[in-house]
Amino acid sequence: MQEVGEIMHLAGSGRVIIQLSTELAEGQILCDEKGTRVAKVNELIGPVSRPYASATPLTNNIKKYIGKNVFLSQEPSANRPKKPRRRNQ
Repeated sequence: MQEVGEIMHLAGSGRVIIQLSTELAEGQILCDEKGTRVAKVNELIGPVSRPYASATPLTNNIKKYIGKNVFLSQEPSANRPKKPRRRNQ
């Protein structure tokens, strides 16, 4: 697993702010050292030299991860298109 940054704090909006050490793309899943999915990156913010990421928590107990390192998940994200529903006639 590749370390990508550290969770800095929980914002008032409910998202977590992560200080990045490597470049990421939006939509990537981040996990802890055990492989537990922690957050999904929503947007990249801040200066290019020291970027931050705003991410949606994927766990109910996100406060225990504040101050800990996060890693890039090896699982592919589920960004496949949804199947259209059939209408009943």
